[in-house]
Amino acid sequence: MSRFLFVVPPLVGHINPTIGVAARLKADGHEVGWVGPTAALAALFDVNAAFLPSDRPLPEFQVAGRPPQLRGFASLKFLWEEFLVPLADTMVALVDAAVDEFRPDALLVDQQALAGALVAERRDIPWATSATTSAELLQPLAEMPKVAAWLDDLLAGLRQRHGSPTATHDLRFSPHGVLAFSTEELVGPVDGKIVFVGPSINARPDSTSLPELDGRPVVLVSLGTANAEAGEKFLRTAIEALAEMPDYQGVVVDPTGEVTDVRRVPQLALLPRCAVVVCHAGHNTVCETLSHGVPLVVAPIRDDQPIVAQQVVDAGAGVRVRFGRVTADQLRAAITEALDHAEGARRIQRSFASAGGAGAAANWLSELAATRTSGLKR
Repeated sequence: MSRFLFVVPPLVGHINPTIGVAARLKADGHEVGWVGPTAALAALFDVNAAFLPSDRPLPEFQVAGRPPQLRGFASLKFLWEEFLVPLADTMVALVDAAVDEFRPDALLVDQQALAGALVAERRDIPWATSATTSAELLQPLAEMPKVAAWLDDLLAGLRQRHGSPTATHDLRFSPHGVLAFSTEELVGPVDGKIVFVGPSINARPDSTSLPELDGRPVVLVSLGTANAEAGEKFLRTAIEALAEMPDYQGVVVDPTGEVTDVRRVPQLALLPRCAVVVCHAGHNTVCETLSHGVPLVVAPIRDDQPIVAQQVVDAGAGVRVRFGRVTADQLRAAITEALDHAEGARRIQRSFASAGGAGAAANWLSELAATRTSGLKR
């Protein structure tokens, strides 16, 4: 049996897909340790989860809150310079200490937890990348050479400070392989050592009650917690649009409580009741929705969301609208049109089911630890 060290950022959406993979590895007799979760996120994990290094309290990394008005390069620059690079600088010592204590056979490293990649390549430990969003797989900066060069400089600086300055591969893409929690049917063809395993959606503790449902098909509107401040206008537009759709029950989630009193819902429990989901094209929400065969209306805001939204459209699983400019009439028309994409959503659902999810990811990681080579079977 093998030992696996999971290196993750303190972000729920990046941790959740890996929890199911860890559970499958442990069920198969392997050991799993974690670096990166904070005290505030400990409740996501099994009570027996091994947080490393074990002689230190869980850290309290500060997740930089980006101003909601930031878009495009300004948003990307803030993400990298104010959060991801400082996080990597801080986590390297923790990952080194965890490796010293746990002696892992392999690492699973989130794309936004770069400290894991730095330590793995410096210490010559096999490692796989965990790609919890599919946007980076398409190399979105390829047509923006100046932005790509800026990011290359940031990554080179990290290597100079902590890693192997002579290494040439991108820290976000392990040369051993990238576990992508999606499928090619949704993402489209990509280059590189990409191992599509489909979403890893595990049952998670959620004491939130379902909203009162009246039996009509549900249209769920949710922009996620990270976009709460930017979403008031869109949510009010959604309420106006749904008011003229009497055959459907609208459930509009507003974490701020300014627009509706539905601050959160147990999304996995509600999705089987949904006819359409309207969202910001966050990767986890998109995959959870499509895993239930439910079509989408996507209104991307920033980061990977425009890319994921276009994947939904290109796959025939939904409709895209403009987050800041859509009117109630346009949103109502988009919801109606999305209903016609149910078969496209079910096609993606079938591809997810056949990819294998957490079990396929765990099997591949077992092979990585056993072979200690980069020539792995997909």
